[in-house]
Amino acid sequence: MPSTTANVAEPHPMMPKVNHDEIAEQMFVSDLKTFIGREIESGQAKLMNNKVIPAITRAKGAPPANHIEVRGAMEKEIDYQAWATLNRTAQEMMWDSVASCVDRQLDALIEKSDVKNPKGSLTLDPNFVVPRYIEAFDIHCMPGNYHAVTRPNDVRQGAVFDRAAAIYHMGRNGGFMNDIRGHTVVSHLFERWPGLSPKRILDIGCTVGHSTVAVAGYFPDAEVHAIDVGAGLLRYAWARAEHVGVGIHFSQQNAEATNFPDNHFDMVFSSAMLHETSHTALPRIMAECRRVLKPGGVVIHLEVPGHYSQLDTWGRIRGDYEIFYNNEPFWRGALSTDFKAKVAEAGFKDVRAGYQDATAKAVTGAAPAFRDKSKGVHQSWFIASGVK
Repeated sequence: MPSTTANVAEPHPMMPKVNHDEIAEQMFVSDLKTFIGREIESGQAKLMNNKVIPAITRAKGAPPANHIEVRGAMEKEIDYQAWATLNRTAQEMMWDSVASCVDRQLDALIEKSDVKNPKGSLTLDPNFVVPRYIEAFDIHCMPGNYHAVTRPNDVRQGAVFDRAAAIYHMGRNGGFMNDIRGHTVVSHLFERWPGLSPKRILDIGCTVGHSTVAVAGYFPDAEVHAIDVGAGLLRYAWARAEHVGVGIHFSQQNAEATNFPDNHFDMVFSSAMLHETSHTALPRIMAECRRVLKPGGVVIHLEVPGHYSQLDTWGRIRGDYEIFYNNEPFWRGALSTDFKAKVAEAGFKDVRAGYQDATAKAVTGAAPAFRDKSKGVHQSWFIASGVK
């Protein structure tokens, strides 16, 4: 099977470099994930439809009441157990393979992060308190989560996340730059508000700036800000942006209550961040987006495309796997929340929700690509947007 992780020149100087053994290991993990997803996972739906659901129906004299009942029966099947174990093991192997690579060169990465004459800025808060819904879990099973710091001037979590993201998405989100979601956000902006040229932009939950850098590239004269919770993550994100020639102002902040003034931004966006919040935090984040936007400013929230309303029974069971075995505690909430209603409840107008075709380049005047149904994972991204 051809690998989905190519041994190519690194896309920017902050990306951890790999030696022969490291690239071999990471390519193996990528191919293992591909094999599990394409070959083994497809058999789980067949197992469910051909054996598990008929067995429940015969025993009850009626079809199963919901996917939770089906999942309980699936978890007793050795085939399902094997699939779930392989999935979790491959995820842990991914983090391990990247972490050892990063640790080998961490001193050099920290040195590279000391950027001279930067275009942007980095503001860290030594007293910052990480929200409990993030601090309590290693999200995605990433050891140390987004906020761990191992030493002074640390960039480890950012470096680990950046390289692992390409493996996690198996190259489908823009290769090593992982920036398709950012281009898709701008594609949505061009389609809905073609006359808007934002002068101040805010990315909430930016991680290492994959989407931030992409969005900033379309508006070179704009003042672009990005926030997240981890000091090492943000230090890496800032250095990464500087090394690709983009000046972005990164700061360590909680998206529920930022230090930006009222009516400050023309555009606020997030990229696959809301599913890592909580039921309590979500309305606060929506309200904060509205507070910092100027009248006439737009909010664009991009999220995973698998909403429960469009998922079959196996799709819902697959979503539950993320909750129980991949440390995504708000996953079910994200897949069942009416984000259009949440945006409207925050006071935004002209609110729409749907699926934007994924793109590696946003083009003004392109054919409509915002639709009611998803084309599938990595082919579409769910978006809820509105105007203040």
